[in-house]
This record gives sequence, C-alpha cells and structure tokens, in this order.
Amino acid sequence: MTLPEPVPGPHGSAFSGRVGWGSRPAVVVIDLVRAYTEREGPFGLPEPGPAVEATVALVDAARAGGHPVVWTVVRYAPDLADGGLFVRKVPALAAFADGAPGGWGELTLQPGPGEPVVVKQYASAFFGTSLAPTLHAAGVDTVVLAGVSTSGCVRATAMDALNSGFRPQVVRDACADRTPAVHEGNLADLDAKYADVVDLPEALAHL
Repeated sequence: MTLPEPVPGPHGSAFSGRVGWGSRPAVVVIDLVRAYTEREGPFGLPEPGPAVEATVALVDAARAGGHPVVWTVVRYAPDLADGGLFVRKVPALAAFADGAPGGWGELTLQPGPGEPVVVKQYASAFFGTSLAPTLHAAGVDTVVLAGVSTSGCVRATAMDALNSGFRPQVVRDACADRTPAVHEGNLADLDAKYADVVDLPEALAHL
C-alpha cells in the first residue's frame, strides 16, 4: 500500500497525511434542515446560502455520476425520551421532537427517489444509526460530507466515518457554522487529524 505524500499541516509534520479518494464515493448531507438554514430557526446560521448552493452542486454531480446520496435529520420522540443527555446539554434540540411546532426538522433540499434519509439522535450520523451498513452494502469507500454545522455534526460525522473505515472528504464550501473563525478552525483541525478537507471543484471532479 502506497500512502499519499505527506503535506505539512497546522499541527506540524506529525499530522500531515491524507486519506485520499477511493473508487466509490457517496455524498452524505448532514442535517441541512430549516432549523439551521432559516435565520429565525432555533439554530439559525448567519450565512447558510453558499453552503446550500454548494451542496446542491454536490448532490447534482453525485446523481449524474450514479453515486449514492444519503441525507440525515435529527428526530426525537415527543417526550424526548430517546434524546439522552444530549437534549439536556442542548435544550433547543427539543425543536426536533415529533410534533414540535415550527417544522424546523424539515429538510431544506428534497431527497431524490430512493435516496435514504437516516434519522439520528446525536451529533454523528454514524452513532446508533444504519448509515455505516447502508454505505458498506452499496460498496462505498469514500464519504463526501456536506451540511451543518462544521464544528458539530459535520465534525462528529467525519471522525466516525474514519473510525468506520471510510475515507472522509469534508467539502469546505458545502459546510457552514456560526462564525468564519469557528468554521475555519474546525476545518483546520479536521484536515490535520480526521479527514481531508477539500474545495468544491475537487469534490465535483471526483463525482
């Protein structure tokens, strides 16, 4: 096995490797729901538009190339009984309970026919969900990650993708967070330790 040529990263040469691209990518769109993409939502982001547009481009390219697209949403029982300590730490997650007012858990973009929507209760799209076996069954070896937020569910999903044996590619342009500093800081850390952070043109070229 030949490893990619190391490139010095923000944490020094000890964290300079690349996971690279495999032969079968899938796009995973993480929690791109109204709660984040609408300013008045409980998790409303200041500038979600560019990330939404970049996600549209990724999804369109994946569909055109015959690659899987998977979507994730957060959903809880009406009494939050399946939310564990997470809903205690972040009480605003109650907006994702079944029957909660506002429809904040609705996806901003619509999945295509046959594209699975994975329901999760925690930050990582892999924790306690069917995502890993779904991707393995489809022969996927590379996950192209888009969605929100960079420091939360995107970061957690990228880490668990690596832990689950997938090559995580986090698309810089297709993620968003509350401030540019938080967004860029988390991307730098992910790129150093857990994933490859790539720009939209590179991701589109592989799809």
